[in-house]
Amino acid sequence: MPRNYRKEYDRYQGRPDQIKKRAMRNKARKLMEKKHGKAKLKGKDVDHKRGVSAGNSPSNLRVISASDNRSFPRDRKARKK
Repeated sequence: MPRNYRKEYDRYQGRPDQIKKRAMRNKARKLMEKKHGKAKLKGKDVDHKRGVSAGNSPSNLRVISASDNRSFPRDRKARKK
């Protein structure tokens, strides 16, 4: 059965809290592009060290490889082990 992208958006991605987090992630990337240039960020991710909810302050942002940013467990309890 093919994915129902409309349903996924309505149930999760379209929620106001998720829209706000996505906007913060987009803003963080733009800030880092302005600081470092687009070339340095090509193929890399902008990581929030303390999470998106901690904000887009320069001390909370870093540029890391996509594989490093996407490889750790998303469960905070599992991360601490």
